[in-house]
Amino acid sequence: MKKMALCTPIAEELLAPIKAQCEITICGELKHGKGNVTEEMVREECMGSELIVLGDEYAGKDTIKAWADAGMKFIGVAKGTPATVDFEAITQAGLTLSYTPGRNRVAVAEYTIGMMIAMARSMTIAAAGLAKGEHTGEECDIYDVPDIKNVTFGPLDEKHPFMDYGIGFELYGKKLGIAGYGAIGREVAVRAKAFGMEVLAYDPYLNEELAAADGVKGVSLDTMLAESDIVSIHLPTIPSCRAIVNKEWFSKMKKSAYVVNTARAYVIDQKDFVEALQNGDIAGAAVDVYWKEPVPANHPLLSMRNVVCTPHMAGLTTDVDGWSGRMMAEEITAYLNGESGKYLWKVRK
Repeated sequence: MKKMALCTPIAEELLAPIKAQCEITICGELKHGKGNVTEEMVREECMGSELIVLGDEYAGKDTIKAWADAGMKFIGVAKGTPATVDFEAITQAGLTLSYTPGRNRVAVAEYTIGMMIAMARSMTIAAAGLAKGEHTGEECDIYDVPDIKNVTFGPLDEKHPFMDYGIGFELYGKKLGIAGYGAIGREVAVRAKAFGMEVLAYDPYLNEELAAADGVKGVSLDTMLAESDIVSIHLPTIPSCRAIVNKEWFSKMKKSAYVVNTARAYVIDQKDFVEALQNGDIAGAAVDVYWKEPVPANHPLLSMRNVVCTPHMAGLTTDVDGWSGRMMAEEITAYLNGESGKYLWKVRK
């Protein structure tokens, strides 16, 4: 029996055939809970296992070397981008890295569309304002309802919520620019098309035939920035993308345009982004990710009425573990059968 250290959920029906060949030890966050482990804890718990399957646990150079020296032959990371492990150390050990690309593509795509709607219609600021008592009437017997068919918030004057929060705009007929046409970018595009949006995609590695089949137009970066009403960021966290979304991008966009980021803050220049929003270089934004998390309480984005902020929720649903577990089970099974994995990480610069 081979020894396997498992740190991420895999459904029992998928795990059953693996158990026939492996002695499985539950480790890491799967054992202790999210955010409750250190790299040192994980290193010790997984030591001596031939197969090590991680979730969000960190494994640096020294940890990878120690595992490899102790007999690790397979390593998997159940993440869309395995940035939590030292890929160079894995390569130096003569190993490949299995991961789960696109595991949360549907979750993030749906959330991105939701943020676009919330941003376009000022939903979050309106909901928060109403909850705080803005634009509410006097207390009364709520069940004593007047016989009026056309119930409204009153005349469209300076006291009306439309005037306070803004009327907003429709997604229908607008141009959506997608920066990065990978698994998530493509899922966003398909959903945006269903809303009647025209989709422009910028990606240096764009598959033109695939984009065309999706009804998406591949364009240059300058064209995407100049023509888009909304730009949705889906760039990878690789060195060449660090702070690539900067003042040069914003200067080429319409002043009426919006930015949505459900990828990583790593790809946006923080100072340039804040200044573009403050100076009106772009109309607004919706962000789910930050340069430091939890987001600092004094971060200016939190107090901007033209920005929708959520606390890094796009990529996780009750369904995501199921997708990543299925993909990782396939990788483990391939290894046990002496086959090459389907989802192997290749570093991009």
